[in-house]
Amino acid sequence: MILPVDPARYGAFLAIMSVMAVTPGPANLFAIAAGMQRGRRQALIGVAGMNAATLVWFGGAALGLGALVAAFPAAFRLLAVAGGLYVAWLGLRSLWSGLRDQGAGPSAAPAVHRARSAFLDGFSVQIANPKALLFFTAVLPPFIDLDRPIVPQLLLFAAATIGFDLIAMSAYGLGGAALSARMNEPAFRRGFALLVGTLLIAAAVLILTR
Repeated sequence: MILPVDPARYGAFLAIMSVMAVTPGPANLFAIAAGMQRGRRQALIGVAGMNAATLVWFGGAALGLGALVAAFPAAFRLLAVAGGLYVAWLGLRSLWSGLRDQGAGPSAAPAVHRARSAFLDGFSVQIANPKALLFFTAVLPPFIDLDRPIVPQLLLFAAATIGFDLIAMSAYGLGGAALSARMNEPAFRRGFALLVGTLLIAAAVLILTR
């Protein structure tokens, strides 16, 4: 019986993916910020959005993403720049919210932003994440065995990637959400908004400079 993937290659991939999943980057920074700003439920919805974008990347890999990137590098760079600017805008909004929140009473409502779609925000972050582009154009291809059917391999690699990412992103998001219970304290709320803004701008810088 021929397995869909070579066990040794798959084991090496799992080891690399486990490290990549827990390494702080734009996605994990966004998960922390989403948890702090919107709470547990919205943080997990944001994680779902990021992993939906990962599925899109895997679909692109199945269709020959590497060749597409080589043919149109400027288009993918523009995608990353647009995503980075969007994340920077979210960060600046949070910074502004913290700077203008002067003298609000303890009973003021938490400064969370539920009007925006956490799913779409997460999707936007991951679809423009240079770490994702690097993964699908440099990290994943060496593990693909061209002598075996490609689709079953991609399905197994996708399952491992999304599994690790779900665990890591959710942990980051829930950790951020644990801090949101103190949002009724004006001083904490201001510092919280400034920290969220800083995290999002850090994520934007990672996107724009890689």
